[in-house]
Amino acid sequence: MRWQIGRRSTNVEDRRGMKISAPVVGGGVGAALISLLVLLLGGDPSALWQQDSPSSDSPIAESPQTTGSQTQDQMADFVSVVLADTEDTWSEQFRQDGETYVEPKLVLYSGAVESACGFARSAVGPFYCPRDQKVYIDLSFYRDLKTRYQAPGDFAQAYVIAHEIGHHVQNLLGISQQVQTLQNQVNQTQANQLSVRLELQADCFAGVWANHAQRSRQILETGDIEEALNAASSIGDDRLQKQAKGYAVPESFTHGSSAQRVRWFKQGIQTGDPQKCNTFANTNS
Repeated sequence: MRWQIGRRSTNVEDRRGMKISAPVVGGGVGAALISLLVLLLGGDPSALWQQDSPSSDSPIAESPQTTGSQTQDQMADFVSVVLADTEDTWSEQFRQDGETYVEPKLVLYSGAVESACGFARSAVGPFYCPRDQKVYIDLSFYRDLKTRYQAPGDFAQAYVIAHEIGHHVQNLLGISQQVQTLQNQVNQTQANQLSVRLELQADCFAGVWANHAQRSRQILETGDIEEALNAASSIGDDRLQKQAKGYAVPESFTHGSSAQRVRWFKQGIQTGDPQKCNTFANTNS
């Protein structure tokens, strides 16, 4: 991926190395809300609570990575360029519709972070918080993407950021709120299906970004598309569940199958048109 000459975003907030106080994890409404957020993001809520819980005034230790290292600095630079690309893409899309795109912030952190959506450890993975309109990512996730999920490559990493920005677009358009309202009116299986549709649309929006970034800056190199498709496939619910317990339970999917994620990312990158990302009208794919 040709990213080095790209514009850098000014919306990156670097909290790496900061120590924060973790909340007392003893159940209750707060713990339940955070677990629900993690579940909707496709993570495993138990990953947060299975660890020894520090007291409320016990700081979370820094990530063992050296945040000031050359590798980390390069990754932070990369994230800034991808974020800037998404800003350019979506600002133009909103302008064409007579709207103004509100640029989100992207927070880099290590180990754990406090967002307007609550406290989260890096085990959650990258996530978007609609309450503060910020994307949160611990750069160590990219190591997991390469080793744990077998999805290496810089374009695979860019896809992850573009997907989370897709959730921001959904938030601005009011789609996220509509889905949440509907989820409160149906059973758990139906709520999961709505979550899948939301995630697949974010995948499609990530493809829309890739289409426009390529047209404006020719960012793609040989193998880049395959990297992103591999990443989309690697984090499909069916594949992750089979890896974890040997079988998949479609009724519990919250992000979609590998095939679905690949299909909708392709839809976005081939058309470059957000209007073609109506996953809610295509519930059989």
